[in-house]
Amino acid sequence: MTAYILRRILYLIPTFFGATFLAFLIIQLAPGDYLTQLELDPKVTPETIARLRVQFGLDRPIYEQYLLWMDNLLHLNLGYSFAFQAPVLEVIWPRVVNSMVIVIPSTLLLYLVAIPVGVYGAVRQYSLGDRLLSFLAYIGLSVPSFFLALIAIYVLLQIKFRTGTLIFPVSGMTSSGFEQMPPLRQILDIAWHAVVPVLVATANDIAGLSRLMRGQMLEVLGQDYIRTARAKGLAERVVLYKHAFRNAVIPFVATLGGLLPSLISGAGFVEVVMAWPGITPFFLDAIANQDLYVIAGFLTVSLVLLMVGNLISDLLLAWVDPRIRYE
Repeated sequence: MTAYILRRILYLIPTFFGATFLAFLIIQLAPGDYLTQLELDPKVTPETIARLRVQFGLDRPIYEQYLLWMDNLLHLNLGYSFAFQAPVLEVIWPRVVNSMVIVIPSTLLLYLVAIPVGVYGAVRQYSLGDRLLSFLAYIGLSVPSFFLALIAIYVLLQIKFRTGTLIFPVSGMTSSGFEQMPPLRQILDIAWHAVVPVLVATANDIAGLSRLMRGQMLEVLGQDYIRTARAKGLAERVVLYKHAFRNAVIPFVATLGGLLPSLISGAGFVEVVMAWPGITPFFLDAIANQDLYVIAGFLTVSLVLLMVGNLISDLLLAWVDPRIRYE
């Protein structure tokens, strides 16, 4: 087991350097850089631009810039944000925390709902409940999350228009006067604002994951060893949850590697539509501004979390599936 873990960690080292260099190269392929935009500002002199270009190493070849950035990275320095005039980590971290307010409840809600719904659909195949859940799942799969967010905003505004009461906020993360609220009231205010983004961000994933779980369970329930277990007189509960469910859930264990990077990657366009100050709007702004080290730093953190997540996922797979050997 120890040798297997060490071997997997050693494999991650060349992957990390190869992936970060490729990402750095792709970022550099875009024409110009952040200082190119400053050249259009008449208030900034050419001497200032030239000094900044030398200061940040942007006048050097790409491989030297990568080595300089990697040297800083090995000292836990993700670089400097041109747009915010601050270290990248200080700029990124508050947005990551804001995104986690949506992503963590969404992930928990996803697995708590999707897996039982998938199992129910497989056990009660073609029943009224299964058909109703399948219908809702198809609707969830066909509606993009950003469009679902727009529908939610429209419905909430219509309710407010007719009743005069805003059930949940339609944008933002806090109410006016947030700074003057006591700590508990601040937490409740953020949670109130997060309800709709969490539900919208989860809806699509629940639909897809429940259909996948239903398919896996149906496939496992059709296996010979399940029929043998039933023929031996085992209780249906034991057959379903001890023999069938453990094998059906294996593909989900393989997807756990993506959970860690998803914790910091935000809720996607839901954050943009609902004006949530998470990582996605910030990352899009960084791309538009060609804020090189913010983009590279965020991609690097995501890459590290993805590699760690895949390592954990592989270990869990080897534990759950006896057909996988450490050798």
